[in-house]
Amino acid sequence: MSWLTPTMQDLLLEAFAETLLMVGAAAAIAVALGLPLALLLHVTGRDGLSPNAWLNRPLGLAVNALRSTPFIILMVAIIPFTRLVAGTSIGTGAAIVPLALAATAFLARLFENALREVDKGVVEAARAMGATRMQIVLKVLVPEALPGLVAATTVALVSLVGFSAMAGAVGGGGLGDLGIRFGYQRFMPEVMATVVLVLILLVQGVQSFGDWLVRRLSHS
Repeated sequence: MSWLTPTMQDLLLEAFAETLLMVGAAAAIAVALGLPLALLLHVTGRDGLSPNAWLNRPLGLAVNALRSTPFIILMVAIIPFTRLVAGTSIGTGAAIVPLALAATAFLARLFENALREVDKGVVEAARAMGATRMQIVLKVLVPEALPGLVAATTVALVSLVGFSAMAGAVGGGGLGDLGIRFGYQRFMPEVMATVVLVLILLVQGVQSFGDWLVRRLSHS
């Protein structure tokens, strides 16, 4: 492999590290924002602990609007916001902003679905024992939905890997950027094939670990 020079190896390692940073940081932010958002949507829903259509409907519409916006369009549309948060609109740090925003909306709905799967009988039993709404949320809903929450996070991580590669096409850095600059623009199909292989292995690793963790949590 004459193309795999020490310089190219360094570029591959750097791009891989940038991809891990983008995916990891965006996922952490999305979980931190998406779980409270999902809990709010679930609790204020029609069959929730504290139904509130005036809050639930606008919030749901906002989440759906973000979810339905193609990621590449979202990246361009929020450039002013990205500059405000990251100080720039290009680079790995800047790419984390739209990635986190897209993943938050995506995870909020997946988390909400996981919370809906919790047995209503368990919630009613906690109510009958005098538990407050906050206690039910923190000590019943979240623990009971944990396997589903982990499964949803795994799905989001896999999607973020794909989104991060797309972000690279518009200056976001990472493996996508490397594949576009060398594999496409400089006509080096070996680089493109390597990038695709690394992304496949990364996705497979994330999915396998997520599935293993869900099984552990389901049997605990």
